[in-house]
Amino acid sequence: MRDTLTPQRPFGYFVHHQGRGHAERCAAIVNALPPARPVTIFCARRDIFPALPPHAQVVTIPSLFERTGDERDMDQIPTPETLHCAPLGWPGIRQAMAQIVAWFAEEDPALMICDVSAEIAQLSRICSVPHVKVLQHGERTDPGHRAAYTGAAGLLAPFAAALAQPDWQPFAGRMHFAPGLGVPAVPPPDRDAARRALGIDPAAKVALVISGGGGSGFAAAPLGIAARSFPDWQWLAIGQVQADWHATQGANLQLRGWVDDPDTYIAAADLVVSSTGNTTCAGVLATGRPWIVVPEWRYFDEQRLKAEALARAGAALHLPHLPSSAHAWQNAVAAAFAAHDPAAQAALRGQGAAEGAAAWLETLAGKLWADHPMNPRSLHHPSARQTEGATA
Repeated sequence: MRDTLTPQRPFGYFVHHQGRGHAERCAAIVNALPPARPVTIFCARRDIFPALPPHAQVVTIPSLFERTGDERDMDQIPTPETLHCAPLGWPGIRQAMAQIVAWFAEEDPALMICDVSAEIAQLSRICSVPHVKVLQHGERTDPGHRAAYTGAAGLLAPFAAALAQPDWQPFAGRMHFAPGLGVPAVPPPDRDAARRALGIDPAAKVALVISGGGGSGFAAAPLGIAARSFPDWQWLAIGQVQADWHATQGANLQLRGWVDDPDTYIAAADLVVSSTGNTTCAGVLATGRPWIVVPEWRYFDEQRLKAEALARAGAALHLPHLPSSAHAWQNAVAAAFAAHDPAAQAALRGQGAAEGAAAWLETLAGKLWADHPMNPRSLHHPSARQTEGATA
């Protein structure tokens, strides 16, 4: 890694504000970068970030997909295959892109990290700024994603190499895998301690259902069926749950909504049923519980392909949807316990993911800009001034 005191060219970082995983990954990496590396983060929300260090600043940009009322729709004009979310007539998109491009011109960045947007990755390339594309699972063989991947200086995968998709093979030489990135590197509590913290009977059988923050969550009705199918179990659901007017919630099912300590709930469980968001998956893998993965709807079938990858690796039982009957739930739970392979789950965990990713980014930037003078305007970044003053 390069000198941690001499100011360096800044990194830019675009963070998608759907869910929490993008912001958590960003914060983990930025906190692991040397203080002399200024980072400017572009995001439509500030409140989704964990604590950030002094050498990072968040620039709020308009959302690239949420309407404000100022749009003039021009949907009659076809969208090119190389673009996904690029409607015409949206002032907010123009303003967001203008902020990013102006920063490119002013600060002469070393890298732009995109988590995630194929359009902003391509914008970086068009503006002659090397970019790193964060990889997500999904059917992303379309021209837009392939252009973003092909034009990238590097590809960052926040999971184990065993979960890679076959269609990523052409980019293998530029990929860095960082399993567990964005998840605190602290061991989860043991089962008994977790149950004491949550007030759960040590002898109870506990099933935990987890839905993520990037969508509308699981429906309540199938969870009611699950609880009735196992009346001697305690069923807990955390995260968002869609209300169903016809759902029947028994006394052994509790919908606890958003919680501050999901890892404690995972550690307390005998069985986990979850969607396949990155943070959720890392938390379950850290604990090694019998696991049923049920993908929620996401663009490009992201969660479905993540679930398939977990099943291929022997880490979880993949179901296309929540079981719809008592016997289907009973069969699924029995299959999950029969297939449980703690060793396969342990093989997908990682250590030092943030530090490794930060070192890889520093090495990549160093190779790209070796012996190239830094634009003096980069020293105008507030964090660079702070670093300069601290070493004077």
